[in-house]
Amino acid sequence: MPAVTPQYLRVLEYRPPGRPSSHDELIDHLVRSTALQRGEATRVVLDVLAYFDEKTEEFVRRRHRELQSGGAVNSVIFERIAAELPHRAVAPPELSLRQLRRIVYG
Repeated sequence: MPAVTPQYLRVLEYRPPGRPSSHDELIDHLVRSTALQRGEATRVVLDVLAYFDEKTEEFVRRRHRELQSGGAVNSVIFERIAAELPHRAVAPPELSLRQLRRIVYG
C-alpha cells in the first residue's frame, strides 16, 4: 500500500483489520487484467479517487498554477478552465470568468 498522503485522506475508508475495503475488488481486477502489481494497482485506484474527489475550487487553483507554469496568460487560462469544468466527473454549476478569477485571487 502506498504511503497515505493528505490527498488520499478523503478517499480512504476506515476498515477494521482483516476486512476488505470497498476498492479491493477493483484492485483485484486491475491486477488480473494488467501487468500492475497489487501495490501499483492500489496507487492507481487511490490516484483516480483523489482526482475525482477534488473540489471545484481546488481544481481551479491547481489548473491555474499548472497552466501559468506552462507560460499561459490569465486570459487564456480562465477560458480554458471554464471549458474544462463541464467535463469533470461531477460538473459544478457554470462559473463565469469573474468567478474563476475570484477563486484564484480572492
